[in-house]
Formats: sequence, structure tokens, C-alpha cells
Amino acid sequence: MLVLSRKPGEAIRIGDDIEVSIIEVRGDTVRIGIDAPRSVDIFRKELLDQVQSANVEAAKGVVDVDILGEFLKKK
Repeated sequence: MLVLSRKPGEAIRIGDDIEVSIIEVRGDTVRIGIDAPRSVDIFRKELLDQVQSANVEAAKGVVDVDILGEFLKKK
């Protein structure tokens, strides 16, 4: 992991077309701006983790279609 120190108004570039700017630092909160092409997906990690966790939990409740098919054939 690369760790950088930046001040408000400063930025970093990622590749040729992504720029991350420090907008404001207030207490323990940092506001950042991300300038990237629309084709680049940008997600808040905690929300993505929550969705992935919910998907795993939902998948646990899915019935195996092959087992269900075999069960129905026997009936």
C-alpha cells in the first residue's frame, strides 16, 4: 500500500485519467474529490462490503436446483 500525505488543494494522479483531490480536512474527516471517466466504477468500500455480505447471506438460502429437480421427479 502506498501512503501519501496531502494538504487541502493538493491531489494525486492514478494512471492517465484519474485524479484524487483533497477538498477539505475538518477534524478526523477528510473530504476528497475524484475525477475519473464515467466508465470507472467508484464505490464506498463499507457499502460494497455490506452488499457483498448481504449477497452471501442471501445465497445461503438458495435451494440447489438439481436437488429440487430430483426431489420433484420422485414425487
